[in-house]
Amino acid sequence: MSKFLTRGAVAVLLNAVPSASAWAAGLIEDSKLKLQLRNVYFNENFRDENGLSARAAQTAKSERTEWAQGFLLDYQSGFTQGTLGFGVDALGLVGVKLDSGKGRSGTGLLPVHDDGRAADEFASLGVAGKVRLAKTVVKQGSLLPRTPVLIYNDARLLPQTYQGTQFTSNDIANLTLTGGHLDQFKLRDSSDSRSIIPDGFTGKGSDFSYAGGDYKLGKNIRLGYFYGELQDFYRQQFAAVQHDLTLGAGVLTSDLRYFHSVDAGTGRGGVIDNDMLSGQLTYSLTGHSFGGGYQVLSGDAGLPYISGATVYSFSNVGIGKFIEEDEKTWMLSYAYDFARAGVPGLTFSTRYLSGDNGKSGDARLHEWERDAELAYVLQDGAFKGLGIRLRNYVYRSDYARGRDSNRVYVTYDVAVW
Repeated sequence: MSKFLTRGAVAVLLNAVPSASAWAAGLIEDSKLKLQLRNVYFNENFRDENGLSARAAQTAKSERTEWAQGFLLDYQSGFTQGTLGFGVDALGLVGVKLDSGKGRSGTGLLPVHDDGRAADEFASLGVAGKVRLAKTVVKQGSLLPRTPVLIYNDARLLPQTYQGTQFTSNDIANLTLTGGHLDQFKLRDSSDSRSIIPDGFTGKGSDFSYAGGDYKLGKNIRLGYFYGELQDFYRQQFAAVQHDLTLGAGVLTSDLRYFHSVDAGTGRGGVIDNDMLSGQLTYSLTGHSFGGGYQVLSGDAGLPYISGATVYSFSNVGIGKFIEEDEKTWMLSYAYDFARAGVPGLTFSTRYLSGDNGKSGDARLHEWERDAELAYVLQDGAFKGLGIRLRNYVYRSDYARGRDSNRVYVTYDVAVW
């Protein structure tokens, strides 16, 4: 009897191995592992003492200069076979100081210790489990949300990450639905998790929930709507319309965006009740892109957003954001793709913004910024994909310190498999 049971158990196991192997086949076969190398040099010089008290001006830094190396190891599995597919993603992040100093830290590349010195290195690991049903994917764990009401910041050495649950669905043709609930985040220069807070707030934070979608109406029209709420701080609605129109030999793209924000719950961030309307026209012709736009914010307080995050606004540029209370902003931009001139991989862009009528107490504020970027990506050879970006920012304001900033980014992606 015992011998019969043993043989039966072995037979069951042998029959199960092929089934298990087939069930998990897509998990490994469709997986991807990528290593991205980022080398960033950041130099910023302060040109005046606006916005500082006399006492603070005596100890304020005149510059911030740091150089660091980042390593981003991104693993994305496939899904197991069956009606429900299961998988796992992982993101390993390491930042290493190459050059800094006590009087030059604080660029956002590296964490800063209490004594004012930058950390020699910092690291974090994020893991997310995922489930797929048809064309809907639910993830739980470490996330990189990218929606109009919350965009993770990836403008320095390592990206800002969040912890929570998110779903993305493409089951309905031309419609992408996204939603989630987040309870923690890590800033781009930190390996410490903390509760989510709005910009300018330093206390204990709360949870952030969001939902919305993007819809393609024909070939030339795109519609979007999202809702986001940081519990006990603020609620925010967003709507957008984009349209492409063939005009002569080029294409004219119209982009209209609208935010409505109010305080929520106990209103821990203060009174908020405002609207922000932005519009931009971009004409693209034979590699050239000419843009112009206008943005107006009206009501109580500036536009609220999550600390450290990127704002989904044309005015979220290199240094300024141009989203102060009652601020009105003009924007001009130009870009050129040198592939049309026989140099693929080389691009140039520049933009200028001028914001007026911003409000701080009873004072009316003015600010402006001019940005320029030259970028090149190798198109072939042993180091195909190696990229370099040179950025220059000039910012002036009558309520904050003026800044001149130069930044160099060298990136290289290695597809391990």
